[in-house]
Amino acid sequence: MRDYKFGLSEKEIPYQWYNVAADLPFKLFPPINPGTGKPLEKDALRPIFPIGLIDQEVSSEHWIDIPVQVRDIYRLWRPTPLRRARNLEKLLKTKSRIYYKDESVSPTGSHKTNTAVAQAYYNKKEGIKQLVTETGAGQWGSALSFACNIFSLGCRVYMVKVSYHQKPFRKSLMHIWGAEVIPSPSELTQSGRNVLKEDPHCQGSLGIAISEAVEEAAKNKKANYALGSVLNHVLLHQTVIGLETKKQLKLAGEKPDYLVACVGGGSNFGGFAFPFIKDKLKNNNFKMIAVEPTSCPSLTKGLYRYDFGDEACLTPLLKMFTLGHKFVPPGIHAGGLRYHGCSPLVSALHKHKIIEALSCQQVEIFKAAITFARAEGIVPAPETAHAIKVAIDIAKQNKEKCIVFNFSGHGFLDLASYDKFLAGELKNYSYPSNEIKKALKYLPMI
Repeated sequence: MRDYKFGLSEKEIPYQWYNVAADLPFKLFPPINPGTGKPLEKDALRPIFPIGLIDQEVSSEHWIDIPVQVRDIYRLWRPTPLRRARNLEKLLKTKSRIYYKDESVSPTGSHKTNTAVAQAYYNKKEGIKQLVTETGAGQWGSALSFACNIFSLGCRVYMVKVSYHQKPFRKSLMHIWGAEVIPSPSELTQSGRNVLKEDPHCQGSLGIAISEAVEEAAKNKKANYALGSVLNHVLLHQTVIGLETKKQLKLAGEKPDYLVACVGGGSNFGGFAFPFIKDKLKNNNFKMIAVEPTSCPSLTKGLYRYDFGDEACLTPLLKMFTLGHKFVPPGIHAGGLRYHGCSPLVSALHKHKIIEALSCQQVEIFKAAITFARAEGIVPAPETAHAIKVAIDIAKQNKEKCIVFNFSGHGFLDLASYDKFLAGELKNYSYPSNEIKKALKYLPMI
């Protein structure tokens, strides 16, 4: 019998998160307080984050214990399966072996739930009553809504306006779990009003939605802000993905030649890849590839500079690959990848050439998604399809390689996008060089 999936028992769910920052062979640039121009002090984050998450953000410990309550909730869907894509291999007539870590089995359909549960737990523990956040495609908003419902917290989600209209059923999920969903930019915040005054028809960006959420959380003593990507503690929580994958590859008798994941802010790539970084530093005999949209190419076309995480300049300055916090990407259907910057941790690894980055066009990633769905039976999210596209391209080289990618989420609530693709209505967006050039003028001088 040939195995199609490699599972673990609930006892093998990780008991600790892995902190890659403790093993890096270089020093990370600290976040900068824009008011003082000096490294950010922990207390500056207290108005919007609980101390438990702040401690994780700056930790130099290799391992951080997963609270029992969080791990118990993880048991609803973890461990997630590692699947062998044998039907896809057969279709491609490849000698390569293709595996994917299936994070789509979480209650909300994506990897985002791994950190949403943890963030809701630490906020509940400190007496917070409500969490405010942003969401692009709606996967993070759905995940946080689910987590807030479990811990009896209120939840308000500023959803990027283009995705708010493209993906109505993500809103439905958030509403089912009790969240309020607001299209961003909105008239509810000064940040949103400023954007709409300049461009009444603005379709929004993650940077704008972050500004609205941070502004509201900072003004409400009973509310905190929650972020679905970019920051160290978010990627920390996601390392359960890579830790499980390492165990499952051993069960399969495999060592990866390629690890592939899509990248926007960096949470699913970091969670999948970080537990392999020590192996990469020792041997350097496999490749780690982050895949982003050509229309929002922070790693492949951005500058490695200090920049704000949001459009209104309310966040600390982070050293990262960025297209400029004023950049508003085209309205591609992979809404979760429409972010102007990339995680400082992922950016540093790319800067030091430990990981690689590629970009893909929208029509090509949907072609790859259809190929995968017809072979394997699972419809991927448009974000996930970026990883699938590159995995297929590698497999077509017809070398005997072990290719492993992170299936970060399903596309069952993205079917309107697939309808448009099948009807020939989707288009590729040219690399927005002029818009990026304009946005980069606003980078702070640090």
